[in-house]
Amino acid sequence: MRQTAITNVIDAPRELVFDYLADIANHAEFTDHFVKDFRLERLESRGVGAAARFRLTSPVLSPLGLDVWTELVVAELDRPHRIQLNGRAGRIGRVAVEVVYKLTLEDPGMTRVELVLTSDPTAAPDRLREILGGRLWLTFQCRRALKRLKLILEQGQPSTHAVGVAAG
Repeated sequence: MRQTAITNVIDAPRELVFDYLADIANHAEFTDHFVKDFRLERLESRGVGAAARFRLTSPVLSPLGLDVWTELVVAELDRPHRIQLNGRAGRIGRVAVEVVYKLTLEDPGMTRVELVLTSDPTAAPDRLREILGGRLWLTFQCRRALKRLKLILEQGQPSTHAVGVAAG
């Protein structure tokens, strides 16, 4: 199992950050630079059981037709401290994936967001993909996504992106 942790401090109340992240459809807004074809698996995009399916696109692997399909399901919500997403990625879902958002108070009105990404590639081709840069690329993209999340929430205008994603 490989684990990566990324943190960022957002100048927004923890409850606001939690509510935004608890709606899986909103993830398309701050990850759209490396996530394509984002679709909800259920009509309800909030709460335990909400799920989404999408492609992770890389400038190196995409031209070769090696995009990674991923499906994530909201597995656990501990308001306003923790959000856990579980899923599968890769060819026929061979790679177990876990994404955990840990939200802690930094200062009054500020939230430290820690994104912990865990993957468990069991097949040799999946392990090779991680060794050849997949893990570094994904870490870079997640760091960029947290910066975009920070901008969205600090501007005070989180979009109603969930409506657009649910509508297709």
